[in-house]
Amino acid sequence: MRAPAAPATLRRRLAVLFASAGLVLGLVVLLTGMVFARTLALQDAVTQEFFDAVTQTDRAFVSMVDAETGLRGYALTGDPVTLEPYERSLEGGVAFEETARAVAELSGDDTILEDYAAAAEAARAWYSGHAEPLIAQIEAQGAGSVQPEQVERGRLLFDDVRASVGAYLDHLRDVRTDAVTDLQRMTSLSALLLTTVVLTSVVVGILIWAALRRWVVAPLDALAADARAVAEGDLEHGVAGRGPGEIVELADDVEQMRVALVAQLGELRASRAEIADAHDRLAEQAEELRRSNRDLEQFAYVASHDLQEPLRKVASFTQLLQKRYGGQLDERADQYIEFAVDGAKRMQRLIQDLLGFSRVGRLGGEVVDVDLGKALERALDQLEERVEEAGATVTHDPLPVVRGEEALVVQLFQNLVGNAVKFRHPERAPRVHIGVRRVEDSWELECRDNGIGIDPQYAERVFVIFQRLHAKDVYEGTGIGLALCKKIVEFHGGRIWIPETEGEGTTIRWTLPAVEG
Repeated sequence: MRAPAAPATLRRRLAVLFASAGLVLGLVVLLTGMVFARTLALQDAVTQEFFDAVTQTDRAFVSMVDAETGLRGYALTGDPVTLEPYERSLEGGVAFEETARAVAELSGDDTILEDYAAAAEAARAWYSGHAEPLIAQIEAQGAGSVQPEQVERGRLLFDDVRASVGAYLDHLRDVRTDAVTDLQRMTSLSALLLTTVVLTSVVVGILIWAALRRWVVAPLDALAADARAVAEGDLEHGVAGRGPGEIVELADDVEQMRVALVAQLGELRASRAEIADAHDRLAEQAEELRRSNRDLEQFAYVASHDLQEPLRKVASFTQLLQKRYGGQLDERADQYIEFAVDGAKRMQRLIQDLLGFSRVGRLGGEVVDVDLGKALERALDQLEERVEEAGATVTHDPLPVVRGEEALVVQLFQNLVGNAVKFRHPERAPRVHIGVRRVEDSWELECRDNGIGIDPQYAERVFVIFQRLHAKDVYEGTGIGLALCKKIVEFHGGRIWIPETEGEGTTIRWTLPAVEG
């Protein structure tokens, strides 16, 4: 079975339509132009050449009649005054030869030149054969010398002039009448052709409009209606292609887009269902995690708090044992007692650090504007003994005001400066500097020291609770200090990290929100 032929393209249809319309209008306009040109030519001929020829010939003939009359008067009276009409006629002649040739060329009638030649010859015969000899005779012999037969001969010659000029004039008038008739016919034809041009233009415009409506408007309206139906939510509504090839191709593209949209929508609905299910599960897990975190924090707080009292008793009694019986028992017993005292003290520090860690963000202290300069001073007051013992120098840039819990900010400075002093280099005095710079809507601070430094591979590990990079007998501590710093910074909406440090020591940077306005 043969596949249906593809519809003709709109470009091809419009090309044929406009070519045909242009051809028809061109032929009509060309014919109209030719008729108008012919009409103008006839109008010029009738109003100029033909009119001039008739007028000039009439004027010349009237002048010759006056000349003939004047000549007869001169023959009777011998008075030279009567020759004035004759003398004026000598200036014009019967007609102009160029005018006769122009009329013959315009009319296409060469016989008019023959009539002109006959009239001109008759006029010359009258002038040279009668008028000039007669005037010469009268001037020489007087008017009485004119014989009747001379007058009769002149009359006969002038009758020939009258007849030939009359025939030439009649011929000119006939030619002009024919030209006027042609002009009237061409004028009527021009009006008809002009009407035809208008009607043809109207008909062609109507045909073009009908063709465009059928080939473009109607198919596009149908395509738009299908597209609107799909856009309004009826995705099952098919998009059919009608009309020229371009519109059919466009409809096919829209249909393919609709099919792809339906498929994507199905996938989206399935994905949305999966996302909703995952969101529900995630919400349940988040709630479970929040509950677990609350339980863990409560457990850590309660356990740490409840452990302190029995631990104080253990520490107190082991210290009493050490004080009262130290040196009375053997060396091993003294060592055991020392281990117990040391373990109790470290246990107390660990429980206190855990209590501090669990309190961050849980007790809900007041958030106020905190002057970091004063907060640093409070932290240094609490670290005064350790700073003096280590011979450390602590400097700082002018520090800004931030939003936060003042006690936590003081704890943050105390931990960072305390770590810088604790992990000092044995061969140089500790120097600690607190720097600051503005970054968008936050303050970026840093604590830089000249201590032993931190290996870059452990830059993230140090912020994990209970993580230690050194043995406890080398550097005392519980491994909670930097983890507590991270929790304090994140509680305030900032972040803390260890960048690569050029030169000696360690740099720790963190951000805190700036005060608005």
